[in-house]
Amino acid sequence: MFYSAVFCCLTLFFSTFLVHLTPCSFPLSTCTLTQTELLKFQTSSSLRGGRSLNRPGISCTQNAALRRGVVLEGDRRQINCVPGRRQQQRHRTGGTFTDVFARLPDGRERVLKLLSRDPQNYKDAPTEGIRRVLEEETGRAFPRDQPVDTSLIGWIRMGTTVATNALLEREGERTALMVTKGFKDLLHIGTQARPKLFDLEVAMPDVLYEEVIEVDERVVLQQDSSTGDSLEVWKELDLEQVEKDLRGVLSRGITSLAVLLLHSYTWSDHERAVGSLALRLGFTQVSLSSEVMPMVRAVPRGYTVCADAYLTPKIRQYLKGFTSGFRGGLKEVDVLFMQSDGGLTPMEQFCGSRAVLSGPAGGVVGYAITSYSQMEKKPVIGFDMGGTSTDVSRYAGQYEHVFEATTAGVTLQAPQLDINTVAAGGGSRLFFRSGMFIVGPESAGAHPGPACYRKGGPLTVTDANLALGRLLPSFFPKIFGPGENEPLSLEETTKHFRRLTEEINLFLMLPTSQSVMSMEEVAMGFIRVANEAMCRPIRALTQAKGHDTSQHVLACFGGAGGQHACAIARALGMKTVFIHKYSGVLSAYGLALADVVEEVQEPCSLQYEQHSFGELDRRVEQLSKRCHDTLCARGFTRSDGQITTEVFLHLRYEGTDCALMVTADGYPSNNQSCRAGDFRSAFTKRYLKEFGFTIPDRPIMVDDIRVRGCGKSGIKSVYKTKMGHRQAKPVTVNGVTYRCYFEGGYLDTSVYLWEELPCGYSIQGPAIIIDKNSTILVEPCCEACLTEEGDICMTVGSDPHCTLGTELNTVQLSIFSHRFMSIAEQMGRVLQRTSISTNIKERLDFSCAVFGPDGGLVSNAPHIPVHLGAMQETVQYQIRSLGNKLKEGDVILSNHPCAGGSHLPDLTVITPVFRKGVSGPVFFVASRGHHADIGGITPGSMPPHSTSLQQEGAVFTSFKLVTGGVFQEEAVTEALMAPAQYPDCSGTRNLHDNLSDLRAQVAANQRGSQLVAELIDSYGLAVVQAYMGYIQSNAELAVRDMLRDFARRQRLQTGSLEVESEDLMDDGTAIRLRVQINEKEGSAVFDFTGTGTEVWGNCNAPRAITLSALIYCLRCMVGQDIPLNQGCLAPIQVIIPPGSILQPSQNAAVVGGNVLTSQRVVDVIFRAFEVCAASQGCMNNISFGSERVGYYETVAGGAGAGPGWNGRSGVHSHMTNTRITDPEILEKRYPVILEQFSLRPGSGGAGKHCGGNGVIRKLLFRNKVVLSVLTERRSTRPYGLQGGEDGAAGLNLLHRADGRVLNLGAKTSVSLQPGDMFCLYTPGGGGYGREDEHNSRPQIKRRRLNETFPERGSVFEYRMAQEGV
Repeated sequence: MFYSAVFCCLTLFFSTFLVHLTPCSFPLSTCTLTQTELLKFQTSSSLRGGRSLNRPGISCTQNAALRRGVVLEGDRRQINCVPGRRQQQRHRTGGTFTDVFARLPDGRERVLKLLSRDPQNYKDAPTEGIRRVLEEETGRAFPRDQPVDTSLIGWIRMGTTVATNALLEREGERTALMVTKGFKDLLHIGTQARPKLFDLEVAMPDVLYEEVIEVDERVVLQQDSSTGDSLEVWKELDLEQVEKDLRGVLSRGITSLAVLLLHSYTWSDHERAVGSLALRLGFTQVSLSSEVMPMVRAVPRGYTVCADAYLTPKIRQYLKGFTSGFRGGLKEVDVLFMQSDGGLTPMEQFCGSRAVLSGPAGGVVGYAITSYSQMEKKPVIGFDMGGTSTDVSRYAGQYEHVFEATTAGVTLQAPQLDINTVAAGGGSRLFFRSGMFIVGPESAGAHPGPACYRKGGPLTVTDANLALGRLLPSFFPKIFGPGENEPLSLEETTKHFRRLTEEINLFLMLPTSQSVMSMEEVAMGFIRVANEAMCRPIRALTQAKGHDTSQHVLACFGGAGGQHACAIARALGMKTVFIHKYSGVLSAYGLALADVVEEVQEPCSLQYEQHSFGELDRRVEQLSKRCHDTLCARGFTRSDGQITTEVFLHLRYEGTDCALMVTADGYPSNNQSCRAGDFRSAFTKRYLKEFGFTIPDRPIMVDDIRVRGCGKSGIKSVYKTKMGHRQAKPVTVNGVTYRCYFEGGYLDTSVYLWEELPCGYSIQGPAIIIDKNSTILVEPCCEACLTEEGDICMTVGSDPHCTLGTELNTVQLSIFSHRFMSIAEQMGRVLQRTSISTNIKERLDFSCAVFGPDGGLVSNAPHIPVHLGAMQETVQYQIRSLGNKLKEGDVILSNHPCAGGSHLPDLTVITPVFRKGVSGPVFFVASRGHHADIGGITPGSMPPHSTSLQQEGAVFTSFKLVTGGVFQEEAVTEALMAPAQYPDCSGTRNLHDNLSDLRAQVAANQRGSQLVAELIDSYGLAVVQAYMGYIQSNAELAVRDMLRDFARRQRLQTGSLEVESEDLMDDGTAIRLRVQINEKEGSAVFDFTGTGTEVWGNCNAPRAITLSALIYCLRCMVGQDIPLNQGCLAPIQVIIPPGSILQPSQNAAVVGGNVLTSQRVVDVIFRAFEVCAASQGCMNNISFGSERVGYYETVAGGAGAGPGWNGRSGVHSHMTNTRITDPEILEKRYPVILEQFSLRPGSGGAGKHCGGNGVIRKLLFRNKVVLSVLTERRSTRPYGLQGGEDGAAGLNLLHRADGRVLNLGAKTSVSLQPGDMFCLYTPGGGGYGREDEHNSRPQIKRRRLNETFPERGSVFEYRMAQEGV
């Protein structure tokens, strides 16, 4: 009798990677073939080089982020279904391939890989995989044209990228959004930040809905509620009108509805009423935000509910097709799907908002369970390198989840594994730009693919590995070329590399007599640069939470990772690399190991205090019971330990936004805690670990209660490889020993077939191990050993010492650029972790940077536009001012505009780095952070009506914050309180946060000093300083090339090498620019002579602000990633007349210059170069407050159009990129109701390409407050270019409660009463080109989202948050 099997499948559908192969008469069951048979099979003429997909040595150029898994695995007895042993199979369907893992009744395990789409041979890949295994194992025929008999299937587990691909390609269901009146454009505006700081064409993904219905209903929070979650219904729901609107949507063929009503996360009655009505009317999919994810914050909840409505019908459509391939529609088989959180759920519960990471989640589960040792408890880094991207994650005994992450430009608010996807993979393209080796982020994809694919593709990382001998064409199937019947082409790769090598050598010989590089040295250089690029996110992922990167195991899987694992582990200081025997299909195998998960969550607004424990216990008990009941209904039992639950509380300190989802595992309950555990101790310990401090006197708030129930259903792999004592024999290639290129040149390299290696066998590097799905490189000084389970464990030795001289090495130039940036990034992580204020810890309003001994900027992170170049002025001022007075152990504090400051709240802390035997500083490190208050005439230290610097807060020019290693607390406290001596001024209103943040800045600088010292220890001072200079020269070269190119075009068009422009501030002050370009040198003079004088008010901009704006503009015009450092300004001479608005006197007020005049400087520069029309030209600074509360925001407007693109509406532009506070957070924490936040129709300038629209924002105040407005472009309009019309000017109106309407003007401060409403109308962007009657709003070619928005994960979110300041 033949018993039933279980299957695991991972299925990825990714249309751009489809490869059509001719039919094959030989069955595709390669998992049963020996290596020799497989090689013969692959070269057979009937196969045409492509039907065997379990091919050895393959380096799949598929997007690891898009792999989707289908697991068909398990014994029914494990989940208390029909008894009896059955075959176990799992399927994983990938972008190109479907992976199948099957476990048979006798314990054997089978792996199968087949095309995800092959319509000439089968309709559905997972179904075909199951059919083949059943057919081969039983000897019975299972015809393709008949439903598969399910009597032999135990259960099926699947992971899929159906949802991911629909999101990327915007191919989901037609959807309508129903939203509270006044917020129809809320999800278009989103956070108002642009995704790429220096892209003038603001390319953002389309919203998922097709139509919007505004519902005239309103629920608001009661201000006197002690718990913060009591509500008032201000406007009842009009169901008659809703029905009329819904019928209209249905009549237009839209049957999927997403519902987002404000504050429905805590009061869902209105949403449920709408949902019931929509279902009665005939909508086939209705998603309610209160059910999809009941968490505060309307914008991410709105994106999530739209994704659910948009994707769930597509999933149902796929499931209908899948189940139709089985007898009885799989009603008698337990079918489970992997969710984004790493848990399995029944097929009927699988929904769009929880499906986006279904594919890669299986891989995380796979490496976590197979690589992590409960005995050693050594954390593991998952490294899944595919074709276009690499997935990086971490496991240390618990899965690391995030609850808000962006995929394909859509922010989803749902539990997701923290999988960080970076745009670097085997298909990443190779470039040589301005003397620097660049890898990615562009990818060759599968079509045309790398150059070696014979389809005219570009050079990629895969080609570099092939050129170095790290990939063996003879072990690849013949599936390449136009006919898909040729082998990998070493000849094509070599031809491309020789051409690139000639280009590089020509560049190297032009300025100097440098020695030329060989083709192998060039390829090796690109590999090293690619490795360093992939190391940066791993460092960020670990160090963000206070972990030591080197104390991890690197678990490598995916098609391309094995070639880079040793080098990456060595660069990160890791000693062990683990590669599972199923590494090529680990996402499918992980599905077999996963548990069934049921999660429930609800919002909470309680303090974690004794008086709240009873309510917390009651709600935890209710949620736990729901989990238990659901899992019991699915066949699990409580009695034998199959069901476990874990309670999480989403905790934060009161007054902060930094919430942590905390479990009390390891912290048992006591008389000072709730029954679920001692969450206070768990929270404070984790907070201390991640942030370096706690706030003992601050109450702890519970934002959400979450219970995660697990039904234990993962199998244990007991099938082990047999031990052997025989010697493994290396494989020869064409009868000769293989040679591979490493740092020291070509070395003899043994080649082994993994399946022929006996357990316990050790291989010394250099060596190559060939697997059916990947190639593994064992580098010199490394050792690989086959474990008892048949996995590979590699011990990574230290890198042989390689002497590096001070002469330029273009490969090392790229690597040093990454290293210097990494230092600045790690400084930023320390500052964010150890600071205490909302501005720095949560808004991330800071920059960290490294400077040379002359004070010249080397690297800066993040790229906050208004900080670019400004800190350099500050450091150089200190060098001129203090000179040899700087001693080791000194730290300088400065914020004065004459000393390179931007505005007073931006405090810059500078630490000189000394080296033994050198008299002066060898480097400087600095951090600049925006402090919420440093005194002055108004709270927040940003008064709209200041007329002198003293009114804006405490002033520091060259203040020694630390002397001889001692923090000068008393002296800095006195200085921070000093503004109180001036009329109507106060000292700092938040001394505690000031001191804490200053200490954090000192700590960040200390970390930077240590990292600089380590770099010097590794390479020597002379080498490090030499490459510092080379990196600055590289940026200089890129700017010179841009200026030469512009000069050439300008000369041909006008005959002149001079351009000029002018624009006005609202008070009539002119900003005038004349640019003279030297085409031969690639240099320019930027002359602001003629600019208006210093003004009475605070729109004066220090010189550092103009330099920051200039660097920003140069970077935008260069149009490619370059190091942003001192070199950018080397070809530029800047002339600014003293006493002008751009170089005011020493005591001039400057707070408006930083946030307003900087925007006008950008407009003037872009107008001179005719780059694009003006954007809104304002940051729209709005603040309000009282004695108890204070709030500040900047508001989006319209972006300017350009040659080939329309301006984006409702987005920040140029010198700011601040995220706006979510409407529900705003109303929860401040005495205000947001009446409207939408686009301002018609405010963008018309033209061939139209300017973006501004926004309308209406704030209704509930208490007495003082409102401050600091804006521009209220009397002047953002200009159009090339015949395009100007954008509309902004407008600030105040609607008094008594009915009066007042125009507040551009800058004012006014007292408001309850019932007063402030209405902000922000400027639109200018149009570009004369309006064409037939093309007034042209269709812009839409970028493919999987290329434009490839990254995701907590590292990506952190960087976006930093650039959103």
